[in-house]
Amino acid sequence: MKNPKQGCASVVGKIGINLNARRKLLAFAVASLALSAVASPASATNWWTQTPAVSVGSTVISVRNMGAMGNGTTDDTAAFQAAINALPASGGTISVPNGTYMINTLKGITMRSHTRLSMAGNASLVAIPNNAQRYWVLKVWDVNNVEIVGGHIVGDRTKHQNTGGEWGYGINIEGSKSVYVHDIAVSNSWGDGVLVGATGSGSTAVLSSGVTLNRVQSSNNRRQGLTIGPCTQLYVVNSSFTSSNGAAPQAGIDIEPQTQGTTQQVRIEASTLSNNVGNGLEMHANVSGVVLTGSTAENNQGFGVFDSGADNVQITSNNLTENYLFGVQISSPTKDVQITNNSITYNGDAWFYDHKESIFTKGWDPRDISIQSSATGIAQANNVISPQL
Repeated sequence: MKNPKQGCASVVGKIGINLNARRKLLAFAVASLALSAVASPASATNWWTQTPAVSVGSTVISVRNMGAMGNGTTDDTAAFQAAINALPASGGTISVPNGTYMINTLKGITMRSHTRLSMAGNASLVAIPNNAQRYWVLKVWDVNNVEIVGGHIVGDRTKHQNTGGEWGYGINIEGSKSVYVHDIAVSNSWGDGVLVGATGSGSTAVLSSGVTLNRVQSSNNRRQGLTIGPCTQLYVVNSSFTSSNGAAPQAGIDIEPQTQGTTQQVRIEASTLSNNVGNGLEMHANVSGVVLTGSTAENNQGFGVFDSGADNVQITSNNLTENYLFGVQISSPTKDVQITNNSITYNGDAWFYDHKESIFTKGWDPRDISIQSSATGIAQANNVISPQL
């Protein structure tokens, strides 16, 4: 890796919408197209499951038996790594009892294949404050069959000793297969709560695949709740990505592989993207086959959903409400998007109030859904939008 997101700017910052610019943007909105105009659905087969099978060895080692104290003071990094390294080649489970375990994130905890990290409900891995631009608490690189379950991961954003960088991760998954992360809370990272992406780049990129995030709570991270780089078949379900703030883009979820590789087959289901300084969900070029379904994007200071170049996308059966800008913004060069059966209401209202405009001002009707005329193959059907004059 290894700067899959370096230099990325905030969409909210880029837009800088004022009254006249917003009217100009609305001029791009186009009428709904028939569903038949859109390409085949983004995911034709059910490759996803909430409880994927992960092959983990039978050996169990407690980190306490390897010297971890969990007292909130002692550096327990070496004890965690010693426990993982002590597992046989077939892997196994590392048990983490309740406690506060201080982790040197300049080293981090490196997971092995066929290994489970099982944390008790009141177990926390807490980053020891540092001045680095890049760090990680858990590193999952170039491995397979890994499970991370339970407990809390807490970054050092409130005690970080420098102002530069945006690459401090709670969980960093790159170039790995069959990874199952569930029932865990990640917060206060200097960069992203969770990153899923690739090692290498271009023709040598090794994409992560078969990654499932279930019941993951990612909050108050400095850059994103979840950044998605090059990968395939990533399933995010029953999770929340909230209150991202501090370093652009500040989104709940940002899918932005840039030129490192491609991102395909991402399903986000029954999840919450709210109260982020940026967008709820944003998507960019080199991305295809994203499904957002049964989810809520609410109270984000950017758009609920922003698509600038991701193709073959389904936005269906979601609640997109009270976002500062539009509920859905489709920009060029996006193509082949279905927007169906959503409740997309009262977006932009706060913007109107801030600018002393009536929400019923003529010419502002498409504030819930805006589609630039240069985007192609965009279909809308059965969406509920705000009452209009």
